Amino acid sequence: MSDVEIVILMGSTSDWKHLKGAVDILEDFGISFRVHVSSAHRTPERTVDLVRQSEAQGCCAFICAAGMAAHLAGVVAAHTVRPVLGVPLPGGVMDGMDALLATVQMPAGIPVATFAVGPAGARNAAFFAAQLIADRRPDVAEKLVARRRQDAERIEAAEREVVAAIEGVRN
Repeated sequence: MSDVEIVILMGSTSDWKHLKGAVDILEDFGISFRVHVSSAHRTPERTVDLVRQSEAQGCCAFICAAGMAAHLAGVVAAHTVRPVLGVPLPGGVMDGMDALLATVQMPAGIPVATFAVGPAGARNAAFFAAQLIADRRPDVAEKLVARRRQDAERIEAAEREVVAAIEGVRN
């Protein structure tokens, strides 16, 4: 196993509240990761250095989260051929829509897989990262399957509760 499988980059410390769920998922799946704060605009050299260091340490993919101009994912994608998972964050004039558009509108050949705005997107980026790793880590694949089974069981249990409540009203 590499030193670090997933690297999470966020544009500022205020982004942490949106990314905590992604970290929880990576920890649950036993995926090694690092978290860094680096700005595409204020610390561009640091951002590129982190990409290069992370690749040298065996990083498989990057999760990049930023709001407003949201250039972090694009800058990272410009400096790596590893998958970049972009998480636009709320805030700014359009409360995340501007970040979503900035993240998704990449030029041909520099793709960024783009997820929903905010914490839901961060969690799905972590699940997607786990799927990328699952091909070479059967333990992660098993955990993904188990998680989907648990989610399905929760939905089925919720349905039983609703049906029972409806029956209770009818009687």
